[in-house]
Amino acid sequence: MLIHPNINPVALMLGPIKIYWYGVMYVLAFASAWLLATVRARKPNSGWTTQEISDLIFYCALGVIIGGRLGYMFFYDLPNFMGHPLILFKIWQGGMSFHGGLIGVMVSLGLFAHKKHLPFFSLTDFVTPLAPLGLGAGRIGNFINNELWGRVTHVPWAMIYPKVDALARHPSELYEFFMEGVVLFIILWWFSAKPRPRGAVSGLFLLCYGSFRFGLEFFRQPDPQLGFIAFNWITMGQLLSIPMIIGGIMLLFSAFYFDEVKNDNS
Repeated sequence: MLIHPNINPVALMLGPIKIYWYGVMYVLAFASAWLLATVRARKPNSGWTTQEISDLIFYCALGVIIGGRLGYMFFYDLPNFMGHPLILFKIWQGGMSFHGGLIGVMVSLGLFAHKKHLPFFSLTDFVTPLAPLGLGAGRIGNFINNELWGRVTHVPWAMIYPKVDALARHPSELYEFFMEGVVLFIILWWFSAKPRPRGAVSGLFLLCYGSFRFGLEFFRQPDPQLGFIAFNWITMGQLLSIPMIIGGIMLLFSAFYFDEVKNDNS
């Protein structure tokens, strides 16, 4: 039986200033996205400059942080937010929603595409392969923060979270790190390495992440303030992932369908 290592959530203290591991994970997430984008931008005829990459990551960072925090407040903790609005700014305590961050990034990319006169889905196709490593870093932050633990289980690798209780649980944060971070990165980086119809990479991201998240929610303890949303098994994470799965299938179908029609007419 494994025991959660109970890591101090504060990575470094500089006098009165506390630097949290959760924040460090976000820095690593944006740094990895910038590095991967720079690698792609250096390819011949990429159409990207170093300054444009920096601007793009800045827009995405704003979308992730603002959308992720607002999404968590509205999707997962609305009564608490209504009673204590200032909790919105305490991001070092955790409480970020991927789905809210996704909406925030879509808005920020829409603004960036308009500013740079770029097709929206060409931009999202460029950005989505950059995201999984950052998502994986965020899950490590959840693990360090002792949050989003799994359901009770008897599997050999079950983990006890002493700050929660004495029950053996799925280390669901690590499952999500592996699937949403490592596996999703490999799939998208491989798929986007060759030219694809516009929107196909974005569609595959939506489909894969939505499917992974929907399945992994069966191992993750439902948020205590919400419990199950419907049928005594559907969680908020699953509910929010269903539109992603449907949207991903539709986007993939339309991308390849219209590409085939275009080739037939050429």
